[in-house]
Amino acid sequence: MRFRIIKAALLGNKTQKILAFLTIFLASALVCSMLNITLGIGDKVAMELRSYGSNIIILPKGGSVSIDIGGEELNLLHDDAYLEEKYVSGIKNIFWRNNIIAFAPFLEGKTEFENKNVKIIGTYFDKTIELEDDEEFSTGLKTMYPFWSVEGEMPDDDSLEEILVGENLAQEFNLTTESVIMLNGRSLKIKGVLKTNESADDAIITSLKLAGELLNKEGKISWIEVSALTIPEDDLSVKARRNLDSLNAIEHDKWYCSAYVGSIAYQLEEEYPDSTAKALMKISEGESQTVKKIQSLMGVVSILALFSSSIGIASLLSSEIHRRKKEIGLLKALGADNLNIYLLFLAESLITAIAAGIAGAAGGYALSILMAFFIFSHTIKISLIVLPLTVCFAVLIAFLGSLLPMRNVVNLLPAEVLHERK
Repeated sequence: MRFRIIKAALLGNKTQKILAFLTIFLASALVCSMLNITLGIGDKVAMELRSYGSNIIILPKGGSVSIDIGGEELNLLHDDAYLEEKYVSGIKNIFWRNNIIAFAPFLEGKTEFENKNVKIIGTYFDKTIELEDDEEFSTGLKTMYPFWSVEGEMPDDDSLEEILVGENLAQEFNLTTESVIMLNGRSLKIKGVLKTNESADDAIITSLKLAGELLNKEGKISWIEVSALTIPEDDLSVKARRNLDSLNAIEHDKWYCSAYVGSIAYQLEEEYPDSTAKALMKISEGESQTVKKIQSLMGVVSILALFSSSIGIASLLSSEIHRRKKEIGLLKALGADNLNIYLLFLAESLITAIAAGIAGAAGGYALSILMAFFIFSHTIKISLIVLPLTVCFAVLIAFLGSLLPMRNVVNLLPAEVLHERK
């Protein structure tokens, strides 16, 4: 009996059911797209932000380096400590190796050029490194700082004859690409002029191998910058940053096995001999805040969609109850109580909601892919967990939208509606 009533109701007023379907469909599609983007775009946004430099720096223990990265100036005490280049590949041997998207070692020193002490910086430009599992990994300035502008070309990493010069240095000595200079008795060709608006604008930038020979520091490194994908900071990571020894065993394991910038830096320090790894918290916190704000915005949009669509369903259901008031009066006259009548209308709404939720999920997946591509210039994967969440959201819309209209069912008296009294 109930099944026949529900079936007749679903097929009876098609206009009302189509409008209800479209209301829930549009809300579900919006929420599905927001959820899929929220779950999938976090890494994409982090990857995009990672193209603006490093968030971890590895320094020699007791070494002396004074550099400015992301607004943080790092100074150590002595000038006779260096990292060993032979351990560089170990950076990709930590637990979070796949989160290390780029790194670049730097060797810094000074030499005389045209009766002036100039800074020499040796690094990797686009170096291919062989890892322990026979994989190859390309890294260096091209990956770490893709926004750096070079007039000309970057030298080869194995070159002992090609260099870059900073823009300020090039202007001071009237140097251009293809110019040849003499440095420490070597004839070096300028392959490009580097424009970064940083300290490198006043430096000569060479391959790490060439810098080692010019400075008599073969195989040595002053510091290493690492760019790693991380998750936003939370109470656990803040607690660990303040005092790692304050974590109990469970907290420590959770922190160690989570991609916090602090835990990745800690593992890098464990892997690299005689080193100190520091997380650049200003950069990391800025990235975390950006991702959180995007996710919060999408959460607010989803909540607004829930309430607005629930209001639409409430309006449609109110008109449906008014249209079927004689049917409700007859059911009451035959002995049906308010709960049974409410369940009949709710079942109709839920069937419509489930169908609209499934269709909305399909539309939402497509919408999220388009939004991610046009807004973030990335494609994202489909998160299957979003499908049941979207259907649950659609059911919640139907449930909330049916609460207020059902009060009209309670107030309907069989004698009045059957005799058309008002």
